[in-house]
Amino acid sequence: MSEKDAAKQRAQILKELRVERQSTVSQTQALLKEQGKIERKIIKLIKEESKTIPDIAASLDIPTHRVLWFLTALKKYDQVREDGMDGEYVLYKRREE
Repeated sequence: MSEKDAAKQRAQILKELRVERQSTVSQTQALLKEQGKIERKIIKLIKEESKTIPDIAASLDIPTHRVLWFLTALKKYDQVREDGMDGEYVLYKRREE
């Protein structure tokens, strides 16, 4: 089988999988879109002023455990940084670009 035929076969298999799993793909895309919106809201909220996880959760009406997961990911990818403490809570701020 030539490389061109193999590429066509792979493309056909992927096309069939997309059709077969369309509902799963759609659900995943919707979830990723919602997560992106929440991340952008968090970043916008902490751009000018540092905030704690409970402050962010209250402002965005999101459970604190979800905010923690988002901030952990944003911190991992160097989007936010810790900016001191407020009592027992860490303050988070948007990392300057």
